[in-house]
Amino acid sequence: MSDKYSIGKTLTLTVGNEQLVIWRRYEVMSIINDFFIATWFLLGSVFFLYPSLEKVAIWFFIIGSAQFLIRPTIRLLAHLHIQRVPDSR
Repeated sequence: MSDKYSIGKTLTLTVGNEQLVIWRRYEVMSIINDFFIATWFLLGSVFFLYPSLEKVAIWFFIIGSAQFLIRPTIRLLAHLHIQRVPDSR
């Protein structure tokens, strides 16, 4: 199966006799990033309910907003993945 993300499509981590194969690693990174963004904003929203935690809530919103910059960076890296060219000798 070939698609526009086929270059650098998998990441294999070997630990002892076990292997973890991550398909579409940039897509996985983007999903993990989205999970963290949602977590920061949820925590910020809950913390805003308590006046003593408002400053922490603001920082969670700032962290979540900064992570929104990571999403297009991951997408760009998926399109611009650099791969080593085999030696032609």
